[in-house]
Amino acid sequence: MVDAARARKLADRIQQIVAEMLERRIKDPRLGFVTVTDTRITNDLRDATVYYTVYGSDGERAETAAALESAKGVIRSEVGRKTGVRHTPSITFVMDSLMENAAHIDDLLAKARAKDAEVARAAQGASPAGEANPYREPADDADLDGADADDEDDLDEDDLDEGGDTAGDGEDGRSGRPSS
Repeated sequence: MVDAARARKLADRIQQIVAEMLERRIKDPRLGFVTVTDTRITNDLRDATVYYTVYGSDGERAETAAALESAKGVIRSEVGRKTGVRHTPSITFVMDSLMENAAHIDDLLAKARAKDAEVARAAQGASPAGEANPYREPADDADLDGADADDEDDLDEDDLDEGGDTAGDGEDGRSGRPSS
């Protein structure tokens, strides 16, 4: 196992070398407008994965993938020469779906904005189902001093049944046990 910082530096260097090779040295007519987006390398520095995007149609993408596969040996030998590592990592080219993912996210965001606008239009003339302010507010300053005008704990004699409980079922409402 190798230090993660060393692996990251080597991956960055491989990305630079591959991008430079694709720009200057590889003259395959099948190679389209390629951008190297990322490079990842395993912890043992044996395998490097190079992610790329191609601007163009599906046919141009397929031709570019074939051109990269055919140039893989030349690119690997140049990576080995310029990095100076004992074992040159094998290189795998993977089409990065970054552009498609970004377009899909943009579509989802546009749909969400349209739904939000639709909900805002529907809510324009709507009124609350309950009270306008569903939160209880103190009636005056006397309630804050402890003098409660609507104290529910104060029961009138009319509220009590024969046994002295309010429910009329023979149980004490506070403890849940039968009153004696």
